[in-house]
Amino acid sequence: DDSKSEFSWAPDTKCKLVSFSPKDRPPAPVNVSIMHLRADSATVSWDVPEGDTIIGFSISQQRQDGHMQRFIREVNTTSRSCVLWDLEEETDYIIQVQSIGLYGESQASIKVPFRTLKKTDRFLSNSSNQGRLQHLQTGEMIIIVVVLVMWAAVIALFCRQYDIIKDNDSSNNKEKAKPSSEHSTPEHHSGGLLRSKVRAAGQFSETGSHSVK
Repeated sequence: DDSKSEFSWAPDTKCKLVSFSPKDRPPAPVNVSIMHLRADSATVSWDVPEGDTIIGFSISQQRQDGHMQRFIREVNTTSRSCVLWDLEEETDYIIQVQSIGLYGESQASIKVPFRTLKKTDRFLSNSSNQGRLQHLQTGEMIIIVVVLVMWAAVIALFCRQYDIIKDNDSSNNKEKAKPSSEHSTPEHHSGGLLRSKVRAAGQFSETGSHSVK
């Protein structure tokens, strides 16, 4: 195997040195970009091609004038972004990202330059973001008020229709109850007349019987 070699450290000791070919290393990160740029910080993000096991990353951060260089290395992570702190305002930087795999580090990504903002620019960006947030909140409040008004109108219309239906039902019940009462009154009177006639006939029969005796 070309990727393995064997040599002796001492006459009675053998040590096997294992090296890996470049094809075993992961590919370099792609789509490296800078986000959330501030006067003293920035966020770098990247993508990793699929098909390789990545266990960490390494970032090289350097000022373009070459006065300062910083290395950031993290393992046992699947993160695809990192925040760069303690940057100087209005300063040009260059970054490169490497992926760390099971068999070593990848080649460095392309160089990505960026320039930090002024502190005043940061304040302006924050104020503009706050203005946008207030504008969105105002629009949301208007939508909520309109929806509540529509719901109130629907509820009022429903209550009105319910009252109308209830009034119609009560009037119909009264009309149905009125004819029944009218029919019951003559029957009561006729029944009373019949009972009076029967009573008179009974009295007449009793009188007749007394006279016969």
